[in-house]
Amino acid sequence: MANPPMMQRRRLLATCGSAFALALVATPLAAQVPDEAVAAAPVSTAPAYGAVEYEWNDPLRGRAVPVRLYLPATVEPGARIPLVVFSHGIGGSRRGYSYLGSHFAANGVASLHVQHVGSDRAIWIGNPFALVGRLHAAAQEREAIDRVLDLRFALDQLLASKHAGSIDAAQIVVAGHSYGANTALLTAGARIERDGRALEFRDTRFRAAILISAPPFYGESDPERILKHVTVPTLHITATEDVIQIPGYYSGADDRIAVFEAIGSSRKTLAVFAGGSHSIFTDRAGTGGAQLNPQVKAATRELALAFVSQVLGGTAGAIDRWSERHRPIVARFVSAAAR
Repeated sequence: MANPPMMQRRRLLATCGSAFALALVATPLAAQVPDEAVAAAPVSTAPAYGAVEYEWNDPLRGRAVPVRLYLPATVEPGARIPLVVFSHGIGGSRRGYSYLGSHFAANGVASLHVQHVGSDRAIWIGNPFALVGRLHAAAQEREAIDRVLDLRFALDQLLASKHAGSIDAAQIVVAGHSYGANTALLTAGARIERDGRALEFRDTRFRAAILISAPPFYGESDPERILKHVTVPTLHITATEDVIQIPGYYSGADDRIAVFEAIGSSRKTLAVFAGGSHSIFTDRAGTGGAQLNPQVKAATRELALAFVSQVLGGTAGAIDRWSERHRPIVARFVSAAAR
């Protein structure tokens, strides 16, 4: 967690609507500091990339869905490239996690970073004495659902845009950090029950999921019951000091391991960095250790890219080779991504 300064689709919503109780799906998770206060990690130097922003709006929900799209500087005529769709943590924005988006694009993978207006950086604006209330409001179930719908809408928009011709619709991966990892899990197949009925939000266009600092689902006592339905390949990234602590909520580093173990996929990889912090995976510089922070960022973006390449049919063994290179800063590594 980055410490804060103060420490429907209409049809789908009609189906889910009042059946959801307060804050049982959403997790009051990892906050990020405002964009002005962060410093991005160094990015890959070659090849070049570019970024463009769009102010999309979902008319069915009356909800803005701002996005930032990272793209390779050049794409061969007629070529189609893979895509990562990224969901930020609570209090973040589309401009966060730039060290990941830029690295993906610099290496031939488009990266669409979606901003969730109900749980974005606006949380930090306003009366500081009301910050706790704004954090809790952002963690309500309705926002958890809207975040999933944001990803679906943004992907729909992108695949209907001028960029559609360069995106391979059969090679799309969902990713997220903290609250965004929960969003990615729901999109990847996590299933909850309300009033004896299973509710699903899976988007079958996503072939794999990258889950950074994934917390358990708040208020749910059996993670396996929820996560056994996630059968796509998953990459889990965390650290031994990946602790979430905000007013009214605490989640220890062991919770990230519990999520990994509960995932139903047989093709899952876990990387646990030694030390660090929850917010070391954001764009913040220095958190988790001034020396370790850039090392973890470099290793994280390299692993994420290797995972995308391998699960989408690239060279086998890239992930295992990564573990050998970064052994000095990795406390635990488990991989079955390509098996």
